[in-house]
Amino acid sequence: MKKIIAIVREDRFAMVKDALSDIGYPGMTVTGVKGHGTQKGITEQWRGRSYKTDFIKKVQMEMVVADKDVEKIVQCIEKEAKTGNIGDGKIFVNSILDVVRIRTGERGEKAV
Repeated sequence: MKKIIAIVREDRFAMVKDALSDIGYPGMTVTGVKGHGTQKGITEQWRGRSYKTDFIKKVQMEMVVADKDVEKIVQCIEKEAKTGNIGDGKIFVNSILDVVRIRTGERGEKAV
């Protein structure tokens, strides 16, 4: 099993969520996050004044999936989240040793 963590633009989240649901993966945990990558924020203008935003709002999605489904899910997220501009986000894939469904005690992929 793998845990996929995707950090995407807020305005792309709905498209990513809908696309994942369309291919059969509606389950995820979602968190609103702030951060920046190598660009260290953005400089914007408002009423003729420049100001720097150090931390940019993003959406972090987390899901645990079977190994065989990882590439399909990663490709789906990448396709829907990509704008081609700096700040599109990141996708992380980590190994999961075990999962336990608290209600039933099921373990492993059955618990996902």
